[in-house]
Amino acid sequence: MDRTNDSTQGNFILLGFSDRPHLERILFVVILIAYLLTLVGNTTIILVSRLDPHLHTPMYFFLTHLSFLDLSFTTSSIPQLLYNLNGRDKTISYTGCAIQLFLFLGLGGVECLLLAVMAYDRFVAVCKPLHYLVIMNPRLCMGLVSLAWGCGVANSLIMSPMTLWLPRCGYCKVDHFLCEMPALIQMACVNTAAIEGIAFILAVGIVLSPLVFILISYGYIMRAVLSIQSSSGRHKVFNTCGSHLTVVSLFYGNIIYMYMQPGTSSSKDQGKFLTLFYNIVTPLLNPMIYTFRNKEVKGALRRLILGNLSSRKRL
Repeated sequence: MDRTNDSTQGNFILLGFSDRPHLERILFVVILIAYLLTLVGNTTIILVSRLDPHLHTPMYFFLTHLSFLDLSFTTSSIPQLLYNLNGRDKTISYTGCAIQLFLFLGLGGVECLLLAVMAYDRFVAVCKPLHYLVIMNPRLCMGLVSLAWGCGVANSLIMSPMTLWLPRCGYCKVDHFLCEMPALIQMACVNTAAIEGIAFILAVGIVLSPLVFILISYGYIMRAVLSIQSSSGRHKVFNTCGSHLTVVSLFYGNIIYMYMQPGTSSSKDQGKFLTLFYNIVTPLLNPMIYTFRNKEVKGALRRLILGNLSSRKRL
């Protein structure tokens, strides 16, 4: 191959842990089980939120979008990952890599912003409960979700081409499971300081700014909670807000570590496992967190199951 050509003319090779086949076999089984559970859990959240009239509120509107994002986020990469782990073929086409990178960056950015929107929803619910339904009207909810999607896609439209167009001098081996931005940047045969600087600036807007907004929102929420006299009222707020804070901690912790330092600062194996964590574990845990800690979701599930059983008995 001519070393002046770029890998746009051929396939990428995803190395992953190809030097440790026993580890790949274990990962295949674990990831397959986790992916199936993720599909079931997030699909259940979407169906319950849509079918139960008691959950037709702004909070569950945003939760439905979060579950849809988690489904899309994992499905954009996990099937390809399972295919590569299960056989000797570790290749992915340039087009497939470009689509995977675009979806990964876009959906990840949308989720960062959506979590900030959900924090604002909790802020209004706790700090301005009497005006909650007036403020969080359907038009505003749809506008906030559309803004999150628009900014996430715009970020991906900027970063994906810049990452893919970096000269790689014919090198096509990606030392990762996925076509992820840090791994692709490391493949470049030119100085990448400029693109890393742009990535950092965009990460401040897409990742850090929403996180700061979330922390400020929860600062006001904590102040409001401390003024609640009823222990049951405080417990209810802690339940709903605690679920959201847990999800925020899981998601943002990994994203910040990976994308605020996109170059070569972290070890390769560490980066691979962190990617697997926020691509598999976080979407898997989100439905569990919101279900186990939320009486409304558990009640809705109970009503739907009992309703189906009673309708079958009538038949």
